[in-house]
Amino acid sequence: MSEHLDIEETTGLTEIRKFEDLNLSEPLLKGIYAYGWDKPSVIQSKAILPILQGNDMIAQAQSGTGKTGTFSISSLHVCNEKLNAPQVMILSPVKDLSIQTWKIIRMLGQYTGLKTTLLIGKGFEKGSGNGDGADNSRFMERDDIPDPDFKAQIVVGTTGRVWDSLRRKRLDLSHLKLIILDEADEMLSKGFKEQVQHIFSYLPETAQIALFSATMPQEILELTEEFMRNPVRILVKSENLTLEGIRQFYVSVSNEEQKFDVLSDIYDTISVSQGIIFVNSKQKAIYLKELLEKKNFMIGMIHGGYNQYERNDILMNFKMGKTRILITTDILSRGIDIQQISLVINYDIPFKVEPYLHRIGRSGRFGRKGCAINLVTYDDASNLKKIERYYETLIEPLPMNFIDVIK
Repeated sequence: MSEHLDIEETTGLTEIRKFEDLNLSEPLLKGIYAYGWDKPSVIQSKAILPILQGNDMIAQAQSGTGKTGTFSISSLHVCNEKLNAPQVMILSPVKDLSIQTWKIIRMLGQYTGLKTTLLIGKGFEKGSGNGDGADNSRFMERDDIPDPDFKAQIVVGTTGRVWDSLRRKRLDLSHLKLIILDEADEMLSKGFKEQVQHIFSYLPETAQIALFSATMPQEILELTEEFMRNPVRILVKSENLTLEGIRQFYVSVSNEEQKFDVLSDIYDTISVSQGIIFVNSKQKAIYLKELLEKKNFMIGMIHGGYNQYERNDILMNFKMGKTRILITTDILSRGIDIQQISLVINYDIPFKVEPYLHRIGRSGRFGRKGCAINLVTYDDASNLKKIERYYETLIEPLPMNFIDVIK
C-alpha cells in the first residue's frame, strides 16, 4: 500500500516522522519498538499529536494502516500512573475487537506501570498482566471471571458491559480524560447509539472524544456536531477509500448453485495460503461450510451464534494455519488483524456500501498485495454498482487467466 493518503484534513497539522518527536516516555517508546514499530504509519504521523495536545479527533484510516496503534499510543501517553482510576476508555462494537485492542495496549505498555482492564460480556481472556512482555492469555468462562480492575488507568470494552458496570456504580469515570470510539460509524449507528449516549452522560465535561473508523458516512459526521468540540478532522476522500494493493474482481452467476461451482473452481485451481469467505447470514455460513467439507476442505466458521471461547479457538486455528478457509459473517469484517490473508471472497455482496471496504481490508494488510472476488447474481448487480459509485472504483470481471492475477 502506498504511504500516501489523499485526505481532507484540518489545516496546519504537524506531521510526525519519528516516535521520538512525540516526547513519549522512555518506557512507552521501549514498548513501541519492542512491538516491532520503528516509525509512525501515515495515520499515526498525523493523528497522535493532536490527541496529545488535547483536541477532539475524527480520524478515518483505511484498514491495516495503524489506527489501533494511533489511539493505543495516545492512551498510554495521557495516563498518570500514580492515579489509580480510569483515565482512558476505548469502546468497540464487538468483543473480538476489544480483546485485540486490549492485547496491543498491554504489549505497548508492558514497560510502563499502567494497568489495562477488559470489560466484555460472557467471558474474556486474562493474561499475566503488564510488565512481563509475554502474551500468556487464556479464555475464562463467565463463572470464572474475577472482578475487573475498576481502578485500572485504561478500560477497554464493549458498550453493553461498560454501560452495565456504570449502572451498577462499579465503574467511576469522574477522572476520565479521553474516550475513544473504535469503528465509530458502527458505534453511532442505531444498534449502539443509545448505549453510547448513556455512557457519554457519565463523562466529565472536559473529557476528550476521539472517533476512529475506516468509513465515516456523512450522517455520522453530522451527528458528531452534537457532542464534539471543534474536532481535528482527518478524512479520506471516498474515491480513495478502496485499498491500493487489493485487486477487485467479480464473477456473474445465475444462482446460488453456480456460486458454489465458481467457488469450488477457484479453490481447486489456485494455491492460496489462506482466505476469508464472507456471507450475509449465519444460515448461509452453516450451509456453505457443509458443502465445502464434503469436498474435504479444512474449514473454520465464525458467526454471531458462537461464544467468545469458540470464536477464539476458531481464529487461533486459522492463524496457525490449521484451517485454510474461514467462513464468516460481517462479525469479522472490522478490525480483526490476520496478516497472512491474501484472498477475500464475497460469496454474498453486502447490502450496504460500508461493509464492503471493511471486508476487503482483511487482505492486503500493511501494504501486502491482496485480492477480492465478488460472486454476483442478477439481484446483487445493483448493490455492486452502488459500491463502485460510492468508492468511485472499478470492479473488473475476473479474467480467464485468474490464476496469474490472484497469485
